[in-house]
Amino acid sequence: MMEEERALGKRAARGVPIAGHCCRVAPGVGSCGPSGRTGATLNSRPMPLRLYNTLTRRVEDVVPRDPARVTFYSCGPTVYDDAHIGNFRSFLAADVLRRFIESPLCELAQPGGAVHAGPRAVVHVMNITDVGHMTDDAEGGESGEDRMAVAGRRIAEAKKSGKLPADVKIDPTDPYQIARFYEDRFRDDARRLGLKVAIDADAHPGRMPRATQNIAGMIDVIRRLIDRGHAYVTGAPGQRVVYFRVKSFAPYGRLSGNTLDSLREGEGGRVSAANQSSKEHPADFLLWKEDPRHIMKWPSPWGEGYPGWHIECTVMSALGTEATGRQAVTDFSLPDGESVIDLHSGGEDNIFPHHECEIAQSCCAFNQAPEQGSFARAWFHPRFLLVEGTKMSKSKGNFFTARDLFAPPPQGKGVEPAALRLELIKTHYRSNANFTMQGLADSQRVVDRWRRFVDAGAAAARPGTPDPARIAARDTARSAFSAAMHDDVNIAAAIAALNTFINETTAPDHADAQLVQEFDVVLGVLGLEKPKAAQTDIGIFVGGLAPDPAVVAKLEERRTARAGKNFKRSDEIRDELLAMGYAIKDVAGGKVEVSRAAK
Repeated sequence: MMEEERALGKRAARGVPIAGHCCRVAPGVGSCGPSGRTGATLNSRPMPLRLYNTLTRRVEDVVPRDPARVTFYSCGPTVYDDAHIGNFRSFLAADVLRRFIESPLCELAQPGGAVHAGPRAVVHVMNITDVGHMTDDAEGGESGEDRMAVAGRRIAEAKKSGKLPADVKIDPTDPYQIARFYEDRFRDDARRLGLKVAIDADAHPGRMPRATQNIAGMIDVIRRLIDRGHAYVTGAPGQRVVYFRVKSFAPYGRLSGNTLDSLREGEGGRVSAANQSSKEHPADFLLWKEDPRHIMKWPSPWGEGYPGWHIECTVMSALGTEATGRQAVTDFSLPDGESVIDLHSGGEDNIFPHHECEIAQSCCAFNQAPEQGSFARAWFHPRFLLVEGTKMSKSKGNFFTARDLFAPPPQGKGVEPAALRLELIKTHYRSNANFTMQGLADSQRVVDRWRRFVDAGAAAARPGTPDPARIAARDTARSAFSAAMHDDVNIAAAIAALNTFINETTAPDHADAQLVQEFDVVLGVLGLEKPKAAQTDIGIFVGGLAPDPAVVAKLEERRTARAGKNFKRSDEIRDELLAMGYAIKDVAGGKVEVSRAAK
């Protein structure tokens, strides 16, 4: 039955009328979404995926080179510290986009107006920046302190204070060990949060390439830029630097809105005065620096040194997505302004200078007509994450890493990965998200509710004859969810469509449960690990709850009341716990299961 319903739902999402089925639309669908246009209904024309493209500053159809194989590159972590929840907000927004593009619900536009309905694969690559860049990367990357030196001191202090587990063997003076330590922790956090690119990389390591393994490709691209007149070498032997010549690429600034005139020395704090004397233009950016002081360095035609921050992504995106085919980057060339990749994502802080510089160097390295190029067909930039309404700050005590939240009390918060993922993805990517502990608790309740619905549906008896009304309700929910996601990844409306379906389905069956799981292929929540129950002598705390002394005291009082046959007081305590946000259920062994109360 579900195969037939998926086919019907696919037709509904494409706007194909379905004979004998309800064509109403769930609340909110058909009104203007993030793109400012009307969402599709069951009777409308096909609605391919549309996204806001930072480069063009408008919502437009996503038109990949090959709709059956979409190439996607995400700027990943710099592994000199643990990734914080703001980083993961951006990574997870890209993950949701990738999951939807892979979903049978998604349709993509093709040149000429045709629509591609799938199936398709997404070749998603995320770099691991394990080259110890300087702390002034945003201002040029030529001064400040080596990030790996900073990380080494932090690890040494953690070992001395006992904060680092005794079984962790790491030399704080070895930058490669430092990078692997933080990379492993990032990969673990990412897998626990359901980041598919990290899961892919277990079987296909090239999906998460390391910068240190691509130095040769960076040198090749830099040499090519010099040969083409887009880069130049300055300085005497021992102090040589290679800069990109921004005046050779007229569109420089198109992504960020900056102009070369506005990037004169000192403006905006982005250009360091100390490094201007050898530049042709203040905005020229670093490609390679000869520097014997740098901890991580490699031989090159311009002396032993290290690459600039931006050049790694040009190389790893082209090689990782296999855009070059069997060609080396030295031979890779694209006609006119053809894009190297279909999609590129990163936090909004990457727009300038990082992504602006990526476009310039990539187009000049690979395109026959560089000024017509854009490197990626669409640029996807999630906004910043606030915590309790303010910017994250360690000094304010509102700075969280994923593993801070996952760790059980008292070291951490004992947060379930599914709840954290939902909390980080539930706000539209072009709005600042506000992470709060109350919001996290609400997300956990939603996750618990979705699980109960799926479990109830899976346990229900299979109906003999399909119910047209139930099929129509599923069609409506599928269409509403699909329309929201096609409309600039309006995940808030998609989640609302899911919740509306659950609210209106009082006794879920197998097909209802399968529909929620179909939506979860995009959301990526329900398949994540469930935390083990925490137990006390009387309570079994489930759903990521940590034993609360106040709750345990009430459970003990309730046990005493029941032993004395004071059932009135027992019921009062149950109500008091409910008012505190806890639901209880007596289980075998004389214990009580404690969960979050449904709202």
